[in-house]
Amino acid sequence: MQPRVPPPLVALAIAVSMALVARYAPVGAFAFDAQRVLAIAVGVAAFALMSLAAWQFARARTTVNPLHPERSSALVTSGVFARSRNPMYLAMLVLLVAVGLWFGNLLAFALCPLFVLWINRFQIAPEEAALTRLFGELFIAYCSRVRRWI
Repeated sequence: MQPRVPPPLVALAIAVSMALVARYAPVGAFAFDAQRVLAIAVGVAAFALMSLAAWQFARARTTVNPLHPERSSALVTSGVFARSRNPMYLAMLVLLVAVGLWFGNLLAFALCPLFVLWINRFQIAPEEAALTRLFGELFIAYCSRVRRWI
């Protein structure tokens, strides 16, 4: 199976859904001092993680295109990739947490697992199959020592 929907588009769809839930289902609404400041800080951390992972891909001269994992020319296993096999997707999830904080709605947070489920099934599974074909035992060993998310 080839990935068909870019992960940033999936994250955007979830973020828009979170905003709609916050607006039209205020059942789990919450607010606290510095809520927006915390949301921004979490969002900045997410962008920093994503940027660092993208920089590592660029440095290794391999593709960052999630729709074509078969075009990978190097297996990046150091830096943030030594802690998570998917730091970019982790960063997108953290960004969704920031969105939930920004809108202050517990029900909106319930959509975050949908992102994880979608990405695991329709993005990471095909990526891992492609990387196993490309890098074989090297990738399998990497998977055995580094967790998928965190």
